[in-house]
Amino acid sequence: MRHLLNTLFVLTPDTYLSLENENVVVNLEENIIGRFPLHTLEQICYFGYKGASPALMGKCAIYKIGLSFFTPNGRFLAKIAGEVQGNVLLRKEQYRISDDLNRSCQLARNFITGKILNSRSCIERIRRDHALIVNNEVLRVASGRLLHLGKLAKVCEDMEALRGHEGEAASIYFAVFNQLILQNKVFFAFNGRIKRPPTDPVNALLSFVYTILANDCASALSGVGLDPYVGFMHRDRPGRKSLALDLMEEFRSIYADRFVLYLINNRILSDKSFEVQENSSVLLSDSARKNVLSEWQERKKDIITHPFLEEKLPWGLLPHIQATILARCIRGDLEEYPAYLWK
Repeated sequence: MRHLLNTLFVLTPDTYLSLENENVVVNLEENIIGRFPLHTLEQICYFGYKGASPALMGKCAIYKIGLSFFTPNGRFLAKIAGEVQGNVLLRKEQYRISDDLNRSCQLARNFITGKILNSRSCIERIRRDHALIVNNEVLRVASGRLLHLGKLAKVCEDMEALRGHEGEAASIYFAVFNQLILQNKVFFAFNGRIKRPPTDPVNALLSFVYTILANDCASALSGVGLDPYVGFMHRDRPGRKSLALDLMEEFRSIYADRFVLYLINNRILSDKSFEVQENSSVLLSDSARKNVLSEWQERKKDIITHPFLEEKLPWGLLPHIQATILARCIRGDLEEYPAYLWK
């Protein structure tokens, strides 16, 4: 269990939530493992199988406490709402910001600043940990250019200019990404980002993991009452979860790319993990996908320290924490959205 930002995160799958007087009670088998006063909570995020009592769900609806249900793997299932959906005001403000390019840019630039600086942090980590086996000078130059672009993005007030900074940073980062691959470099050679369809194993992995991350971010946004389809940097497109793509920008390198590098550099995947299609696209085999998903869920359990909250939490909660902070920013509780910056 985690109690952060007036949000109770219940992460143990076999728990059951019930109501006792004005408290939410967390039950595990025959034992009570937690009790929290309802008046201290704004929302409850439950990741498990057994659910909550009707009495608790009714009380949450009356008190306008968001009670969101997720699978243990983080997929959004449902959210309790009373007679009036309290999040309508939040979503209306989200739509207003999305329709205003200037206000959209003020949020988008923080997502992109986080993306650029976190990409730089990944390069710096490799430089520090593997200085003897990488081209340190090439990585040093790339890191310096990313730092410069991160500073430009932080103060950018024009969406097209911001997209230019983001595109340039992505080109610099992926130009040296092959340097970050330390094992089996012949099979896992990377010569640039190719999305649709991926034509090599590294691009196939990146695309698959980005999809998982986007779905995790969409679930987190739904849990706090935001519309994952209406974004700020990514504009409206039928069927595209634009806000989820916005939110995941700051996580791409530190959450997804480092996970891909972990799979490769620790030899968890091999040449037998991939299949070449008739159109020359490369995809993960069924068994490899299962392996990647299993490793992904384990990775979520790793503990990090959130710099804004100064609290320790699992990686898997990071999209939910940032979605909660984003909702507060949209409501006007915070002056600016603080991107998660990895050190």
